[in-house]
This record gives sequence, C-alpha cells and structure tokens, in this order.
Amino acid sequence: MAMMTTTQRVRVEASGEDARVTHLELFFDLVFVLALTQVTAYMADHLTVEGVVRGMLIVALLWWSWVGYAWLGNVVRADEGVVRTVMFAAMAAMFVVALAIPEAFDDLPGGLNGPVVVAICYFVFHALHVVMFWIAAGDDQGLRRQLLRFAPTVTVATAILLVASRTTGHAQTVLWAAALGADYVGTMLGGSSGWRLRSPSHFAERHSLIIIIALGESIVAIGVGIGGLPISWPIVVGAMLGLSVSVSLWWIYFDVTARMAEHALAEAADEERARLARDAYSYLHLPLIAGVVLLALGLKKVLEYVGDAEGHELTDALTGVGLFALVGGVVLYLVGHVAFKVRSQHVVYWPRLIAAGVLGVLAPLWATVPALVTLAGVAVVLGGLVVYETHHHAELRHRIRHAEH
Repeated sequence: MAMMTTTQRVRVEASGEDARVTHLELFFDLVFVLALTQVTAYMADHLTVEGVVRGMLIVALLWWSWVGYAWLGNVVRADEGVVRTVMFAAMAAMFVVALAIPEAFDDLPGGLNGPVVVAICYFVFHALHVVMFWIAAGDDQGLRRQLLRFAPTVTVATAILLVASRTTGHAQTVLWAAALGADYVGTMLGGSSGWRLRSPSHFAERHSLIIIIALGESIVAIGVGIGGLPISWPIVVGAMLGLSVSVSLWWIYFDVTARMAEHALAEAADEERARLARDAYSYLHLPLIAGVVLLALGLKKVLEYVGDAEGHELTDALTGVGLFALVGGVVLYLVGHVAFKVRSQHVVYWPRLIAAGVLGVLAPLWATVPALVTLAGVAVVLGGLVVYETHHHAELRHRIRHAEH
C-alpha cells in the first residue's frame, strides 16, 4: 500500500512483512564491492599496523553507511517512488567514497582533497538516508523522534572527519576513530524504541547477501595475489586452500546459523525485534565483515609468497601484518559469529571459540613455517570445525534446514 506525505507530492510504498530484497538493493550493493576491494588494496599498500587500523576504520565507515539503507529498505520499497531516486543518489555518493579510499587519509598531489571528499560524501550519503526516512515515517511520531536522536550523530561524525582531514599521522587515525565512535555509540545511546522492522526475512536476507559480497572479496583477493604470474602447482594448491577457507566461512554462516537467527528475529515482539536487529545485525555483523576483509588481505599476501612474487620464496614464512591478517581475520570472524549467536539465540557456541583459540595459540608456529603450510593449517582447522558441526549436530541441522516455511 502506498504511503503519501501530507503534501501528496512524494510517493513512497511501504514494505510488507513478506518483503524480499529488491533488484535495486542488489545493484546498490555493487558500489560496496568496489569499496571493499579498495580497502584490501589500501591495506596491502600500507602493510603496517597503522595501515591495517586505518583500513578497519574505513570498513567501519562503509558498514555504517550500508546499514542505514538496510533499515530504510525494510520500511519502504527501495525500487518504488522517490526512494528509487534517493538510492541512485546515495550510490553516487558512495561510489565517490570508494574512488577516494586510496586518499582517505593521505591526500595525493593535485585534484580534490581526498580526506575532505570522503567526509563530505559520507555526510551526503547519510543526509539522504535521514531525509528519506523522515518522509517515509509519515505520521509515525515514534520513528520521527528516533530520527531526531539519530541525526546529530551524523553531523558530529562529519565534523570530526573534517577536522581529521587537516591533520596527519596518529592524530588523524585517532580522530577517525572518534568520528566513528560518535556515530556508533551515539546511535546505541539513542535507543531503539522508535525504529521499525517490518520484514524480518528481508532484513536477514539483506545481511546474508552482504556477507556473500564480503566473501566474494576474499576470493577476488586470491586472483589478485597471483595476477600476472604463470600458473604453477604451488599456485593451484594455494588457490584451492584459500577457496576452502572461504567455503568454510560461508558454511559456518549459511548452513544453519543464518536460518536460526532469522527465525529468532521473526519470533521477537515488535520493540524487541528492532533492538535485536540493531544489536545482532547492525552491530555484530561488523566483525564478520571486518574479519573477511582482513582474511582477503592475508590470502593476497600468501598467494604472493606462493607465486614467488616481489622476491618471495615458496619456503618463506608469512610473518608480521600478513600473518595477523590471515589468522586474525579468521579469528575475528569466528568470535563475531559466537557473539551473533549469543545475542540472537542466547547460546554460547564453544566449538567456534575453541577453533578461534587454536588458531591464536598456534600463531607462533605459523610464523616459522612456509606461508603455504600456514594457509593449509588454517584450512584444516576450519574444515575440522565444519565437519564436527555437520556430524555432531546432524539431527538439529536436518530439522532446521528442512523445516516448513
């Protein structure tokens, strides 16, 4: 049913409880494909602790931008009325952010100021979201009050980013963290009573698809890592091991966890549903995305070692930031999953915590063996976790996966 503003000049169509992700939302996500690829490239070019921290801050900025439109698309159809135009405008703003990621912290000579461009486009992206949400709210005073509590965080974050654009070094990194902290913490302090979640299935599907996009980046990183190198057996083995890691991460999320979380979201009462969606999806999916982006960086570095690129030998060990990205990315993903299950299903799933602990404890060993052996070790740990879950919970998996919808 169409929702109309009081002026009857702007048409927006409300989403129903059975809404699904629209083709426009999938198209919208393509700019984030480019953005995540740019982040991986940025960290590869700045292979230091601060470079990785900055890369993760960019991921946090991209994620918070994407999250707002996941909520908007759950309230009104993204492909109908004026919302369609707003989605295209937001795509344009985020596309510019993606292009400017190599200059997000350090402006290059000539042209526009990269850090300023990122800050302004971030504001435009969120301003479009808030204005469209205000129109979609109509006579819903609860939602409008929630937007009034939310909007100042965007302004404060943008102001801090603009201040950060005038600084360099550690101070700039700290200011970026403060800006994003203002957005994330401010939104949490603003509560969730006014947010509306009309379709649990749409919201869960939306987040499942962005996980697919992130995992796709880990696969792309394998190809980028061997770009221009002659195919060889070590490259084939390394690529297959990298693919198996990505497959395991896919399995961990999509086999039953995503289904169970969606069911919990659908069963929750209205106000609790909004709070659960905010906590389990808007906040706790960030470590999943960040973990996969770190993994992509690690896979890229391993394949460079395997392909003897940049002076590396097949027997060289993966150390430093590259090792942290590979192992730390998987650990972050697993811990994020445990937190996601705790919030959505009130269950601490120990096997995933144990797998994360094993990977972390073995980190000193990984730093002494060839990079390909390290990748094989990560693949074996994840593969063992998948096999355990598949067989140990076979009956539960069958019920969940074959339950009538």
